[in-house]
Parts: sequence; structure tokens; C-alpha cells
Amino acid sequence: MVAFARRAGRGYSLLTRRDKLLLALMVGIPLFFDLALIWGPAVASIFLSFTDWHGIGALTSKNVVGLDNYAQLFTGTYPFFYPALEHNLIWLASLMFVATPLGIFMAVLLDREIRGTRFYQTVFYLPVVLSLAVIGIIWQFQYSVDSGLIDSILRALGVANPPDWFGDPSLNLWAAIVAASWRHVGYIMVLYLAGLKSVDPSLREAAKVDGASERQTFTRVVFPVMRPINVVIVVITTIEALRAFDIAYIINGGRNGLELLSTLITNNSISESSRVGFGSAIAVVLLVVSLGPIVAFLLRMLREEPR
Repeated sequence: MVAFARRAGRGYSLLTRRDKLLLALMVGIPLFFDLALIWGPAVASIFLSFTDWHGIGALTSKNVVGLDNYAQLFTGTYPFFYPALEHNLIWLASLMFVATPLGIFMAVLLDREIRGTRFYQTVFYLPVVLSLAVIGIIWQFQYSVDSGLIDSILRALGVANPPDWFGDPSLNLWAAIVAASWRHVGYIMVLYLAGLKSVDPSLREAAKVDGASERQTFTRVVFPVMRPINVVIVVITTIEALRAFDIAYIINGGRNGLELLSTLITNNSISESSRVGFGSAIAVVLLVVSLGPIVAFLLRMLREEPR
């Protein structure tokens, strides 16, 4: 043992060549796919955003247009950019201040171990396992003008002409947000419920001994303790709102009042016009906006780690 310790202390590796090969494969393979499938296309999009390439033929120096694509976006030449950005912000505000608090409220209720807790958890979590594309199809049936459940209920209540939820440009954004929130509430509920289960019960008991009500216990004791979960929820909600695509594209291709940054990317890059360079510029804007909360979250975690 003494000789082994001396060899380790002199700089000998405790890992065998096989261990090093295994670690290299475990790190290298995921890193390769991450660079090839995520960061590679991201860097390519940044380069393409300075061109007017249409996706057909060779990319040459003649395709380089500098900042022209960004000028079209920010000067209002392209009329759909600012409405799409506004729609994304509305989507974010709705998820952040309506769907997320509702999910937290449901988690707090289920944490009290009411009768049927397991059943309610399963029911509310079911939408989370569905893709947003499937959820879009489900809600298309709900909002259908001819045979949709919602319009059928409205007609039964005496409404002669129910609204066309997905056909009216002033309503389809809100209808899509409701569909997205249906899934988001269950997602937040599960995350927050897991966090509530990890809170030290002695904290609640101490607050109860001090005469605090349930509301005071949650706002002054439990909620501050849940700070790491709260930060994760804010980041996840922000990313979910900014990358929203599936539901909008399933409904009407992200048009007619339902324009989002993500649908603009697809409609410009994969369409008859095939403006790959212009679509890449929108993608770069979305990437920069999305990286904001992620970088802020990582910096916060790195600052708190030494503590």
C-alpha cells in the first residue's frame, strides 16, 4: 500500500489504458454529436446569415451581402419580424405569469397528500409525454368550427355563431397559447412537486410553532428554499416560449396572425422563395435571445457553487 501511494504521489495515473480509452469514448462520442448536430449548424447559420444564398447551387463570394439581412429585419423592411417577436413575448408572458403559477399552485395542492394525489399527478402529467405537434392536432379537434368540443358547448349555451379560433387572426395566437399552456402546467407541476418533496419538514414545523399560517410558511420559508428550482423553472419557461414552433406550424404554418420567430425561420428557409440566408439571420437573432437566460443561469450557478 505504501509503495502504491508513493507511485500515485509521484504522478503515476491510477487509471489504466483501458479506463482512459473508455472515458475518452464516453466523453468524445457525445461531444462529437453535440458539435456536429448542434453547434456545427449554429455556426453555419451565423455564416449563412451574411449571405443571400437560396440553398441551390454553390455558395460563392458573390452571395455575401454583409448586414443586409439584419438591416431588413430591424428597419422594418420585412413586415413580419416585429409582429413575430411580439407574439413570442406574449407567449413568454402567458407561460411565465399564468401557466407557471398555475403549475406551482397545483404542485402545492398535491404536496398536501390529498385523496387521489397519484391519480391527479398522472392526469396532469399526461400532456407532458405528448409532443407539441400531437398537442396541436388534439387542440385542432377541440377548436374545430364544425364539430369541436368548445364550439359545441358554446352552441349548447345559446351562442349562435361561435368564433373561429384558429381562423381569426385576433384569436388564433391566444388559442395556441392555451394549448401550449395545457402541456406546460403539467411540466411545471412535476418539477415543483419534486422540489417540494425535498424541502426539510423541520422548516415547516418550525414555522408552524412560530404561529405562521400556511400561506406565510410557503411565501417566507418554502419559496425561498426552492430558489434553485425557481431559477430552473424561469429558464425552462423562457426557452419553451422562445422556441415555440410545433403547435403554430401544425395549426396554419405560422401565418395569419400566428407568426413566431421559429416559424419565420422555416417559412423563409424551406419555401418557394427558399431564402436560406435571410432565414439564418432570423435564426441567429433567436439564438442570441435564447442564450440570454441560459448564460444568466450558468453564471448564477457558478457564482453560488463556491458557497
